[in-house]
Amino acid sequence: MTAPLIIAVDGPAASGKGTIAARLAAIYGLAHLDTGLLYRAVGVGLLDAGKSLDDEAAAEAVARALDAGDLTDTDRLTSGEAGEAASRIAGYPGVRAALLAFQKAFAARAGGAVLDGRDIGTVIAPDAPAKLFITATPEVRATRRWKQLTARGHDIAFEAMLADIIKRDER
Repeated sequence: MTAPLIIAVDGPAASGKGTIAARLAAIYGLAHLDTGLLYRAVGVGLLDAGKSLDDEAAAEAVARALDAGDLTDTDRLTSGEAGEAASRIAGYPGVRAALLAFQKAFAARAGGAVLDGRDIGTVIAPDAPAKLFITATPEVRATRRWKQLTARGHDIAFEAMLADIIKRDER
């Protein structure tokens, strides 16, 4: 019996990993999980509940209650606000543990899967038979993200986007 195909796509913010992962999933007929959306959904969930992004216990509770339905509002989840919130809560051990379980379960799907994020090939699916690491300079990544956001009607200056990318890289 052949093991299900798991494709791990890693890289920094706005490197193009999500675009590549989505295309690979479509080509191979696999389920796709943008793991960054999980962290963004936790951040948005905290904000929607009126909680502070500094409230680690509340962030963990939101992460443990997360399900696939929380990932459908991609316009909101890909906003600058959601990205900043995700970056702030991503280091909380309880959030990471809860989302690690979600991601590992997704990767273990019987039909195989494509996952993209920061530590897919090393932590989530270290035995994945296909691993890619996508990278680009901060300027190229800021340009990609700025174009995505402005095309959706978000008002953000390129310089602010570049500063955000650099700040996120430092974390």
